[in-house]
Amino acid sequence: MTRPKQTAYHALDDGVVFHVHGLTKVYQMGEVQVHALRGVDLDLYSGEFTVLLGASGSGKSTLLNILGGLDTPTDGHVIYGVGDQQRDLTRASEADLTQYRRNHVGFVFQFYNLIPSLTARENIAVVTEIASSPMRPEEALEHVGLADRMDHFPAQLSGGEQQRVAIARAIAKNPDVLLCDEPTGALDSKTGIVVLEALQRVNKELGTTTAVITHNVGIAQMADRVIQLTDGRISKMHINKTKLAPEQLSW
Repeated sequence: MTRPKQTAYHALDDGVVFHVHGLTKVYQMGEVQVHALRGVDLDLYSGEFTVLLGASGSGKSTLLNILGGLDTPTDGHVIYGVGDQQRDLTRASEADLTQYRRNHVGFVFQFYNLIPSLTARENIAVVTEIASSPMRPEEALEHVGLADRMDHFPAQLSGGEQQRVAIARAIAKNPDVLLCDEPTGALDSKTGIVVLEALQRVNKELGTTTAVITHNVGIAQMADRVIQLTDGRISKMHINKTKLAPEQLSW
């Protein structure tokens, strides 16, 4: 695996959870080079609810995967840290990245990836059994409004309920960061709003730094900050002075 060239270590300012500088990602597809990210500079802040907005191919999923330790950049660096614990993810070993993903990051994807033969509670226990300081599965399900469905199997749950179980699974290990890749992409707008309400509740109640990537402009109106990506670059960034509640959104 090719590592980015050595760059100076950047100590994080107060409140900064991620410091991203010069982030570049190039994929080699046969003889063609695909530039997914082109020198992205970005800070994400503790407790912030951020929406990364962009069309398919804009680089938002690549950026999220690098932040989550699922991919590595071609160049640039990502400094992650909460309190005194800071690390440069771009020079971390595979073992370090595994520990980082296990203990610090919760993931929510478009598809729920629940184990069909396990109940909602058991799907969450799969994660809590390997986390360093997890919450109880029952508590995680309470945060997403599914305490009364914990003994149901995925086939007995609606799509929105399955996605909320996936959110509960992600937060059950008490992560500092929640990274969501098109969490409403497979849902209708009414069900999607219920899922967004769960994400907002987790962000407010637990203070979890939350980043949601989407192509849906409507969702951006509930964010603290909106970062728009175009062709691998940040093309626009703004703070929502007036945020909308999920039930006020329309798309």
